[in-house]
Amino acid sequence: MMGTAVVTLTVMPESPDVNLDDVQDAVAKIVREFAGERDTRASIEPIAFGLKALKYIFVMDEGLGSPDVVAEKVQEQVKGVQSAEVSDVRRAVG
Repeated sequence: MMGTAVVTLTVMPESPDVNLDDVQDAVAKIVREFAGERDTRASIEPIAFGLKALKYIFVMDEGLGSPDVVAEKVQEQVKGVQSAEVSDVRRAVG
């Protein structure tokens, strides 16, 4: 039986000038295309020197395979993104 995974995607902008709200909207669209309409949570966290990262947490069915394809799409398709990586995957319980 396949379970549910909670995935954290860390998105780094190219510069502090990048509008993370726009990046978040674009990431949300890519996540919805991959995982469907599931629970998500986004937060913006300070890194250093005015640079902030977008942490985007989403729920997916494990049967969809690796969430790395989401990170790859974000990195390739979203303007202003320097990098995107899956920084955490946990099996959801309950």
